[in-house]
Amino acid sequence: MSTHAPAAPQKINLRRPDIMEAVQAQVLSHYRSELVERIRAHGNVLSAGDLTIKLAKEFGFCYGVERAIDLAYAAQKHFSEVSPNTPIYLLGEIIHNPEVNDQIRNLGIQIISPNPTEAEMARLQAGDAVIIPAFGTEVATRQKLAAKGCELVDTTCGDVMSVWKRVRQYSKENVTSIIHGKAKHEETKATTSQARAYGSGHYLVVFTLAETDYVCEYILHGGNKAEFLEKFRGAHSEGFEPDLHLKTVGVANQTTMLRGETMEVQHRIKQAMIEKYGEPDIDKHFRFFDTICGATQDRQDALQKLFNDPLNLLIVIGGYNSSNTSHLAEMGEAKLPTFFIKNAGKMVSDSLIVHYNQHQHQEVETRNWLPAGKITVGITAGASCPNNLIEDTIRRLFELRGISVQSLLAN
Repeated sequence: MSTHAPAAPQKINLRRPDIMEAVQAQVLSHYRSELVERIRAHGNVLSAGDLTIKLAKEFGFCYGVERAIDLAYAAQKHFSEVSPNTPIYLLGEIIHNPEVNDQIRNLGIQIISPNPTEAEMARLQAGDAVIIPAFGTEVATRQKLAAKGCELVDTTCGDVMSVWKRVRQYSKENVTSIIHGKAKHEETKATTSQARAYGSGHYLVVFTLAETDYVCEYILHGGNKAEFLEKFRGAHSEGFEPDLHLKTVGVANQTTMLRGETMEVQHRIKQAMIEKYGEPDIDKHFRFFDTICGATQDRQDALQKLFNDPLNLLIVIGGYNSSNTSHLAEMGEAKLPTFFIKNAGKMVSDSLIVHYNQHQHQEVETRNWLPAGKITVGITAGASCPNNLIEDTIRRLFELRGISVQSLLAN
């Protein structure tokens, strides 16, 4: 009986010009907005009557998201032409936007769990196509799929892979990765799996500055180990021993966090290490690598600049489970009335909006949200939000003022 593992599937070149030309035309037809392009060409401002819309300079799809969507569409085109009976599966969501994921489903791509169940794995056959989403997947999941002989279409963002490289390096050097992020987020789960796959490193995920301070206190003075492990249940590696594994740490992060907050996390941990071990020995106990993605930072910076303009309110458009979008909403909430919506349909009327409350983790209703008279509304969108949804929002705002965007475009 042969003990050889199945041969690795041949890598398919989905970025061939003939495939990509057709795919990009299809993607444009689904997500492009001439209105948004026109507003961008006119200084990101559109005014009519007593309503002015100001778009942030950077918003919407980033390169990594565009690439992931292109590859998903390319996979559908390739397999439908070359092997029409080959099922195509997607692990979870391609990106965190419900409308985009609905379009992916409409292509005939079947969505299974990000970490497939035994029943889902049993369904998969050698040669089936499986799309890995933009946030990546866990090492064990990839290994199971490869062992099945599945054709993997990997759309993992390059910025995410940069974090993985750093975390793997920490692991090989017995450095514990302290990851600033959301422990249950697909990207962070994929990153933490890297910390245990290729070395003897461990990991700990911290989400807030309060959690960071708790870790710093433990580094400096020790504490109740059982309480520590319970506090970070589901956010640390198996076998994690705080008294042992917090002696040498390296900070990394989920790529979509607020850079200022990640910088503060690393600053506090570094200061604790200096206090504990002394400045001369800091390099033996602390490492740091800035892994915030450029697109996330660009959108945060652009929103910060938009705050320099007088705005009456801010609308943030995107999926409610999108980390980078939620941070844009947090920034807005700290400055002015902010409404986080997933599509224009949430603006029911000028006196009622349904929007996501991040603190309550649910949609809420707000009355009399759109002030009467002359107003300026700021608009931004997360990196997973397509331009057509931004256009829908702009059209709806003018509609609520009794103004047809078509008439504006005719001018």
